[in-house]
Amino acid sequence: MDFSLVGLWLQMGPFAKTVVAALTLMSLASLLVFVERLTVFFTHKHHSSLFLSALEKNLETGNLSLAAQAHYGKNLGYAGRVLSLGLKAFRENAHHPETTMESVARSLERQGAREIQQMKRGLGLLATVASTAPFVGLLGTVMGIVTAFESMAKEGSGGLGAVSAGIAEALVTTALGLLVAIPAVMAYNCLQTWVDARAVDIAESSNEFLEVLCQNIQKEGHPHAPFQPEKLREK
Repeated sequence: MDFSLVGLWLQMGPFAKTVVAALTLMSLASLLVFVERLTVFFTHKHHSSLFLSALEKNLETGNLSLAAQAHYGKNLGYAGRVLSLGLKAFRENAHHPETTMESVARSLERQGAREIQQMKRGLGLLATVASTAPFVGLLGTVMGIVTAFESMAKEGSGGLGAVSAGIAEALVTTALGLLVAIPAVMAYNCLQTWVDARAVDIAESSNEFLEVLCQNIQKEGHPHAPFQPEKLREK
């Protein structure tokens, strides 16, 4: 019996080939999701840093209204989209201090939730692949054992030659299932950790923005007092 990859593939039955094809597709899908998410995450982090730098520069004047009117471009990143919506809510309620805080807080909370949900896009597929790939491989294992017993029945004996093909199918599908699942688990944990860290960044930036806005409103009755931009720097 040929135990090379090509030889094993040629000697596999239709069911085992279907299992291998399914696991291969699952592996490719998880790889594409991982690469796409990494690209998006690093791009958004870069854009967020640029937005925070621009916001800090605009706030050096100490006038929050001017900072709210400034244009920050289209690529804002996750932090930029959250804080820009807060700035928009402040701009629309600047003449009503009694409702400014509540409106800004709602805007920050809603956009923060949207950003976290967008970051998690694709992670469900990784989790599905990580949890189901071993069972798909196990299904191939079971069918390989069935094939081995069928060969024994046809040969009328239990020699190694009669069962080697079925055992080989079982071992290959088991190993392939694990090879697909292990990287998927690692990729999911890596991306989920990144999302959790960015969720903390968004929450802290939003809370600090609200804290400074509240201090300005309480001090002057309107948000034009000196601002502290360093508080909004990305963690």
